[in-house]
Amino acid sequence: MYPGTVYQKYEPIFFQSIGNPFIFRCLDGILIDGNDKGISKVVYRSCNGRDRLGPLKMSDSTWLTSEIHNPLAVGQYVNNCSNDRAANVCYQEFDVPAVFPIELKQYLPNIAYSYDKQSPLRCVVLVALRDIKQGEELFSNYYTIVS
Repeated sequence: MYPGTVYQKYEPIFFQSIGNPFIFRCLDGILIDGNDKGISKVVYRSCNGRDRLGPLKMSDSTWLTSEIHNPLAVGQYVNNCSNDRAANVCYQEFDVPAVFPIELKQYLPNIAYSYDKQSPLRCVVLVALRDIKQGEELFSNYYTIVS
């Protein structure tokens, strides 16, 4: 999955976007800020704390640490493919359904910028194009999204 704060196309992201190569733009204009540093990190942590439901977390924030704790949150480490290195993954946009089990949300590395019950949470998942070996570098075409 591509982790980060999810912004609807009408929400402000100017300051977070300055010099930020980790902004993922979905086909419909929704943005996911996958930067684990600076203001992007502060915004994600703030939204993560806001959305707790008692002891239940509504998102995973371990991707903001130096060690990988959640194997689902590696999308920001995918590199662009080239003539020498073919794509082995592609991106698939996915809206989390309202019936998604609340106890499993703690594993989703995405959180909405605005607390808006009307919009489903957008996630972007990585889909393997072939078998991938443990430790193999991930490559995709940054401009190809499966819809």
